Amino acid sequence: MNLINKLERKFGRYAIQNLSLYIVGAYVVGYCLQMFLPAFYNMLLLEPQYVLKGQIWRLITWVIAPPSKLSFWTVIMIICYYSIGNSLEAAWGRFRFNLYIFSGIFFTVIGVMIVYFIMGPDYPYGYLASTYYINLAIFLGYAFTFPESKMYIYFVIPIKTKWLGILYGALIIYSFINSGLINRVIIFSSLLNVILFLFGNKNTKRYTPKEMKRRQAYKKEVRQSSGTNRHKCTICGRTELDDENLEFRYCSKCEGNYEYCQDHLFTHEHKKR
Repeated sequence: MNLINKLERKFGRYAIQNLSLYIVGAYVVGYCLQMFLPAFYNMLLLEPQYVLKGQIWRLITWVIAPPSKLSFWTVIMIICYYSIGNSLEAAWGRFRFNLYIFSGIFFTVIGVMIVYFIMGPDYPYGYLASTYYINLAIFLGYAFTFPESKMYIYFVIPIKTKWLGILYGALIIYSFINSGLINRVIIFSSLLNVILFLFGNKNTKRYTPKEMKRRQAYKKEVRQSSGTNRHKCTICGRTELDDENLEFRYCSKCEGNYEYCQDHLFTHEHKKR
């Protein structure tokens, strides 16, 4: 993480604010081109043989490829990923979120190029580079950062994001094991940013189920013995004494040490001096 800190100090001012909005905008463009200009859309996909012939724009323009076919649930999914993307940007900071997304794009390109040199030109590569894994990386990052927050399946069934994250992780491992060489390369390269950012963190151990259970039990004992709190939401005033599952974070955009609970971290008005 020291390297990321150094990069942030040097290049942080160039990070794109509200990157999730641009990702959603790319999806909208992709869907429109698919429907009305399919030939032009195909000229933007990542096809290594054309990249090597000088069509270098394909290294970037493939990100307009939507994660799935357009439907009602696709729209809901995109809105959801836009929301959690903004949450990650607020929690991690603009530069780290940018680096997380763009490194995923970079590793995906590397994976497709590797497959090209293995399989040769006579293979349809355009479908391999998909924003499906970008969305998946965003969700896994959110589940890792806010494990106790809740999401509602079909707007009704509440479930903590850590369990959804574990489920997605199990499905990825299952898909990796039961796929051929090509899909294994794509899965690994597309999600390499998740491994480097999340599981490469020295503090990963604190997120294991055993360690989390131990820490929760310890916090509960400390609260019962002292009766004092360490965290307090600036908006609603709730503390960890009110709900042991509440997550608290300091806002990187507020000028000063203002702490918020998970319900108000992304909805409050930023404080300026």
